Amino acid sequence: MATTEAYESTDRTTAEKTTAEYLTAALDGRWHEVRERARADLTNDPDFAPHYTPDLAEARNKTLAQMRKLAGRGYAADGFATEHGGTGDTGAAVTSIEMLAMSDLSLMVKAGVQWGLFGGAIENLGTARHHEQYVRPTIDLDLLGCFAMTETGHGSDVQELETTATYDPETREFVIHSPTPSSRKDYIGGAAEHARTAAVFAQLVTGGQSHGVHCFVVPIRDEDGNDLPGVSTSDCGYKGGLPGVDNGRILFDRVRIPRENLLNRYGDVSEDGEYSSPIESTGRRFFTMVGTLVRGRVTVGGSAGAAARVALSIATRYALQRRQFQAPGDAEETLLMDYLMHQKRLLPLIARSYALGFAQNELVSALHDLQAAGDDVDPTDQRELEGRAAGLKAATTWHATRAIQEAREACGGAGYMAENRLTALKADTDVFTTFEGDNHVLTQLVAKELLTSYAEEVREMGPSDWMRFAATTVSDVVKKRTAAQQILQTILDTRQDNEEDGSLFNRGTQMSMFEDREEYLISTAARRLQGAQKREDSAFDAFNFVQDHVLHAARAHIDRVVLEAFVAGIDSCTDEAACELLSDLCDLYALSVIEEDKAWFMSHRHLSVERSKAVLRGINERCRTLRPHAATLVAGLGVPEALLGSAMLDGPGTDAVRDTLLDR
Repeated sequence: MATTEAYESTDRTTAEKTTAEYLTAALDGRWHEVRERARADLTNDPDFAPHYTPDLAEARNKTLAQMRKLAGRGYAADGFATEHGGTGDTGAAVTSIEMLAMSDLSLMVKAGVQWGLFGGAIENLGTARHHEQYVRPTIDLDLLGCFAMTETGHGSDVQELETTATYDPETREFVIHSPTPSSRKDYIGGAAEHARTAAVFAQLVTGGQSHGVHCFVVPIRDEDGNDLPGVSTSDCGYKGGLPGVDNGRILFDRVRIPRENLLNRYGDVSEDGEYSSPIESTGRRFFTMVGTLVRGRVTVGGSAGAAARVALSIATRYALQRRQFQAPGDAEETLLMDYLMHQKRLLPLIARSYALGFAQNELVSALHDLQAAGDDVDPTDQRELEGRAAGLKAATTWHATRAIQEAREACGGAGYMAENRLTALKADTDVFTTFEGDNHVLTQLVAKELLTSYAEEVREMGPSDWMRFAATTVSDVVKKRTAAQQILQTILDTRQDNEEDGSLFNRGTQMSMFEDREEYLISTAARRLQGAQKREDSAFDAFNFVQDHVLHAARAHIDRVVLEAFVAGIDSCTDEAACELLSDLCDLYALSVIEEDKAWFMSHRHLSVERSKAVLRGINERCRTLRPHAATLVAGLGVPEALLGSAMLDGPGTDAVRDTLLDR
């Protein structure tokens, strides 16, 4: 994302950097320079200023115009291989789209659909003929596409999609058809208006035999925007948010496409109708295909985290200027941020934003390195990535929902005004908990991977086989470190097992408590599955019986992964003052997680009654310690002032922000 003007902190020397800038650099991680370029572009161009545009036509036109401007600057190239006209920098691509969320979540979603989902399907599921025909036009927006996977009757259960693609050997064409009302493609970004072509997921049928879900390139509109014969599109209209995304529905009535429009990297059909695939198992083939598209899930989680940072930055800055009630003897009313209650509303959420940000950095690095490996990917590493992406997407989007709501409430009536942006952030991110996978379903996916120790054979197992396998798994599940192993082991060796309040601030103690909880929940989940299997008539009933326990185990795993990433993030910081603040934030994150699950820790004797009170005292202590640094902490979240878009905040540009919003 090239720019001629540098973001204000980019050229500062090490000696000139503030503590906040060191925090930002640590939180930005491996792609710090990409984030800085994005901040510069979004800050210096008024077309990317946050805006409130509820009118659908205006919002959609604005989002498409922004997309064209990004395309003209070469914005999309990072997401595609060098041999296809890109730079092959997957991590930069994910990071750049995530940064768009600070400006406009409609823009982030629209870019994600065009370049991440539609373009990603073409590149990852197609072969040379598709790359040559479609990739460059997709990058340049000469070809506008959509990603037609979800159906009215099937969202998370992609294997059971009903749309069919039946091969006709006489004409050498596939016939794309929606056989039932529930097979309608639903909520598809771009389908209502802008997309001319769709990446359609359908059951491939040839010679009367189904070979499972595959992806096809299907033209849906002509150059004038009219539906092509057999294609019926409709507009989803107003949604809860994201007005700049033209979500729509698609029905196919025996639409014919050339045989070559099958994206055939993992499955192909010859001219005479014979199916072939390098992967014999239908189930493993399906999971391999969808696994290549994990980038979308990673991007959604990161973008939700970015939106939460914006909301917390707005609410904290407001709390540092807004006064309420006058303490006896004081000449003026008290700042909101000086109340312990207000500190406890915002500071633990800020700490969690840092924690999830470091975990997201680890995830993006793993994604980048794995995709850079090409076809030499270890299947175990791929599944581990998919599981971590699912868990962090759930954790971060739930965090965004909670943090944005708390930020809105913390600003009182001002937070409910559209000109202060919090309502738009809430509306735009609400759907993030269910798209790219419902969070509860994704959390179950994490648990399944844990219970099977990332076993290769689980992908091909049916429910009964999987149940039997999982039931034999015991407490020695291998916990792979997701961050710097030597640092983490050194810290674990410092564990303090005593009842003193200070021991809860010991990092080794915190990490051990997280690990012990995860291991116990995984091992007991496996044993409960074994018992349920003996009692229940079906594998489904057995799993359903222990579903709450399984979800708890998955959440405990993600909490541990996030804490490890935070610890590694602190180690990466190069400034002593910033490290001290990060350490206090890490305490606050760890103690907040323990407090939320205090009942479990107490019932399993990891906390005595008295020590459980010390957890609350520790949270209060860390809030008081961090209060003088509140402005620095939110500055460290890396949201430029120009992208806050909140008229109620004092400071340069406030009047311009208000005028821009009111003009709309």
